[in-house]
Amino acid sequence: MASLGSTKTRAFLRLLTSVGGSRTQDTLKLLPFIVMAVVALIDFGSGPTAGLLPLLALGPAFASVACGLARTTVVGVIALALCVALGLYNDILWTSRTNITMGAILGVTMASVLASAGRLRHERQLADVRSVAEAAQRVLLRPVPRRAGPEIGVAVSYTSATAEARIGGDLYEVVTTPHGVRIIVGDVQGKGLEAVETAAVVLGAFREAAHDEAKLQGLVARLENALTRELSGEQFVTAILAEITGGASITVINCGHPPPMVLGSGGGHWFADPPDEALPLGMGPLKAGEPVPHQIPFEPGDQVLFYTDGVIEARNGAGQFYPLPARAHLLNGADPQLALDALRADLLRHVGRPLGDDAAMLLLRHRAARQATSSASSAA
Repeated sequence: MASLGSTKTRAFLRLLTSVGGSRTQDTLKLLPFIVMAVVALIDFGSGPTAGLLPLLALGPAFASVACGLARTTVVGVIALALCVALGLYNDILWTSRTNITMGAILGVTMASVLASAGRLRHERQLADVRSVAEAAQRVLLRPVPRRAGPEIGVAVSYTSATAEARIGGDLYEVVTTPHGVRIIVGDVQGKGLEAVETAAVVLGAFREAAHDEAKLQGLVARLENALTRELSGEQFVTAILAEITGGASITVINCGHPPPMVLGSGGGHWFADPPDEALPLGMGPLKAGEPVPHQIPFEPGDQVLFYTDGVIEARNGAGQFYPLPARAHLLNGADPQLALDALRADLLRHVGRPLGDDAAMLLLRHRAARQATSSASSAA
């Protein structure tokens, strides 16, 4: 219920944001007419001594902010017509002051039309860039299956630190192979397009090698080879590679990544620190030997949360890190994805502003105990 409530709350906030945005646009479109009406009324009541006619140029100037070419032109024509009408009313139509005002309105209108055309062109380009980013997201971070086999539920969450971006330097993937279900969660050092390119290299190599390599160590070696060919400078990737073969545990190799959080079916939770942590991917020449895998318990009813350092290093206004262990109870919802969404919403509330780093999370849940409980309840 808590997860469902959180989902409804976020949907309501999105609705308020969209309504607020549409109202702002409507206000900006009406603002030129409001300004010109106020100027005309004051000048009409005060007479020629007020000297407010030049303020009519504010109409087309404001129109360029939110209006299209036609509307901006109409606003300029109205401003010019009001200037002529008020000049006739005040008997100052062809004086030098009125002539200068009409010239100013005409000049501002032309400049506003050009500015409006540039703004519209920029908006179209931004829309194209967003569509390309969405396509890149679908290729790079493909939707993972909600289930990995009959007993394992999967949920993912990704929050980019880059404004208006959907993807960044964090990565994840779940692949069902002849060797079992294989998983990677990683974090590329650095940000921007270079980090995205590196993430694409890692994911491409993982998707291919996961089906070919019989052991996780071989999979790590394939990723190292791919990065050696592509990386430049001192860039590296921290990552966790995991394999589920149907037993009561998950085989894991940790390459310099934050340890996953294990949530037992009895309510306890702990961090699965590796006894022998390998160096990050991309630092192959510094490695003394082959990485050593270790086992994480994964009994029926257990959950394992993989995450990137953007989660545990997220700070609020007071500089406090996000207390992930204290928020483990948020993952107890009936649906894994809704539970992970609730944890993400809590993370964003803790920070209270855009994240300083990308934050990816992948949750595995062993469903067998829950299904058995449900079957027993139905039988009763």
